[in-house]
Amino acid sequence: MTPRARAHSHGHTRREALVELGLGAAALMLAGCGAGSSGSAFARNGSTLASTYVDPRGDGVLQAGPGVQLIDRTELAPRVGVGAVRATIAHLTDVHVMDAQSPARVPFLRRLGSPFNSTFRPQEALTAQVLAGAVRAIDLLAPDAVIQGGDLIDNAQANELAQALALLHGGPVDPNSGGPGYTGVQSAQDPDPLYYRPDIDAPQHPGLLERATARFTTSGLHAPWYPVLGDHDLLVQGVLAPSVLTEAIALGSRAVWDLPLNLHPPRGFSAANTGTATGSPDGLSDPERIGALIEQLQDAPSVAVEADATRRELSAAEAIAALRSASGSGGDGPLMSYSFDIGTRVRVIVLDLVRREGGSGGIVHEGLEAWLAGELARAGGRWVLVVSHQPLTSTEGAERLLALLDRNPRVVAAIWGHTHRNRIVPRQSPAGGYWLIATGSLIDYPQQLRAIRLRDASGGGCVLETWMLDHVPDGGGIGDIARELSYIDVQGGRPQGFAGGPLDRNVRLYRRPPGT
Repeated sequence: MTPRARAHSHGHTRREALVELGLGAAALMLAGCGAGSSGSAFARNGSTLASTYVDPRGDGVLQAGPGVQLIDRTELAPRVGVGAVRATIAHLTDVHVMDAQSPARVPFLRRLGSPFNSTFRPQEALTAQVLAGAVRAIDLLAPDAVIQGGDLIDNAQANELAQALALLHGGPVDPNSGGPGYTGVQSAQDPDPLYYRPDIDAPQHPGLLERATARFTTSGLHAPWYPVLGDHDLLVQGVLAPSVLTEAIALGSRAVWDLPLNLHPPRGFSAANTGTATGSPDGLSDPERIGALIEQLQDAPSVAVEADATRRELSAAEAIAALRSASGSGGDGPLMSYSFDIGTRVRVIVLDLVRREGGSGGIVHEGLEAWLAGELARAGGRWVLVVSHQPLTSTEGAERLLALLDRNPRVVAAIWGHTHRNRIVPRQSPAGGYWLIATGSLIDYPQQLRAIRLRDASGGGCVLETWMLDHVPDGGGIGDIARELSYIDVQGGRPQGFAGGPLDRNVRLYRRPPGT
């Protein structure tokens, strides 16, 4: 590829760019050895009860550390004896399977800083291998059900969804798009120091992009899985409804890799809740202003790339139909709100809060409150888990839904993703309270999913035992490299605290018996 002229008025020196990506000089030399270079063994099943990833020297190199046992949390009920297991669930969310070579991507916006930080990640070409490792961890857990918590894909493209479903089902997977091999901003021939290029930048991983785009085979999930709809599953960059313009960009042969000289965020642009405990680090607040920003790219200098018809953008109806067909679940109608039972003692209620018109934040659709009230009534004597993608605590109109949960004595937890961070807080209510559980993402550090086990408790209550699972890489080690890069990425989970504290990860959550 011919090197392109750079807009130096926006530019960084290589040293500035590497510092921006969080790659200090000492960390770079050591991180090149790869994760776990101490030779210590990690848990083969990914369970953090058995081992954890630690950085004992603070140099960016992850090594095997001791496991973390469950911590009792008694804010809602006292500690009591635990009994039979009623359900074991894996909560896998915010995978963001990504076509990192798509011309519909806008990596150059990273130069504008927050809230555009996540438009480029050094590990973004490795999402398929990370999901494959998460599937291996789930199969070793052998849960009763897998909840795929939304944002399975990144940019509402058909090839992203096809790839993600192949990873969940098992069989051959092709992570490549466009022409043969990798063509994108991480190519060694790209002179822009903003982007991490594994062939030449530290930590060096020569040939990584070729390996990342090569076909491979997976065994798929062994347990039934249940989809939750996320904003990135339906919206371009998780914020903009697909349009004639965005479809033309995705299917086209011109990609913008440089920040155009005169491109600026529209007047009045706001990051809103981006990066907060209830907002998404890769969700932008205003679809109209983001659309205006994309329109400015029509005359921007571009790079010729090979077009790919599989990059077409999905309508909401197409995406929902594909998820329902692949999973065998998901209800019916235009919204993906539905319920399912695990055994005779547990009901899971799934809520669709995605804005079809655009915007990353959740919204309560017409009729959802009445539908939820009916589902809660039909749950009878079962324990209830309510699952959404966006947090109920920040979703427009969700105070009505929370009021329903507050009055129900069988609700144990409301579970979501979207925020890319692990967090667990108690919610007090007249009916006994319940737990608000947020699970981090597979795209940002710590790249984990959550195991949830519901057990009987002495006296008629229940206990949720939950702990984090690391994805389990195959022999090729690409998953380990993805974890390493996410750890040293300045906009990701380590500096932003997405891993949460000890009380947000491996804990035992007590719930009183109904009526007490």
